[in-house]
Parts: sequence; C-alpha cells; structure tokens
Amino acid sequence: MSAEDAVASPCINVCRMSEATGLCEGCFRTVDEIAAWSRAADAERIAILAAVERRRAEFDPWGGQLRGDCDR
Repeated sequence: MSAEDAVASPCINVCRMSEATGLCEGCFRTVDEIAAWSRAADAERIAILAAVERRRAEFDPWGGQLRGDCDR
C-alpha cells in the first residue's frame, strides 16, 4: 500500500472502551476493528469508517465534533 492510498485511522487518542456500547469512546470502533486496523486493506478500512460514522451518529453526545480527552 502506498502512502497516497492509505486510509487514515479515526483514532483521536481517547482510548477508553465504553461498557455500555462496547465501543471506543474516542473513535467508535470495536476492539476487533482496532486490532485489525493496521493490517486491513483500504476497502476494509473504508467499511470500518462507514460503521464508525453510523455509530457516531447514534452514540456521540457531541454530534460528531471531535474533542480532546479533557472535553469528554
């Protein structure tokens, strides 16, 4: 994979798993998605990002505005 083809991680360094949702409170990924990210192909990463956006719309009390750890 070349640098221009890489799909950026949604991680914002707020790495806490929510007991209520089972998702990371920062990036809205599951543990399995986080673990697989580094070896996932771009198509799989894009699918994960689509799931992240659906979850963010459902679970994010800040309406998709990314915030630092001190704001959460």
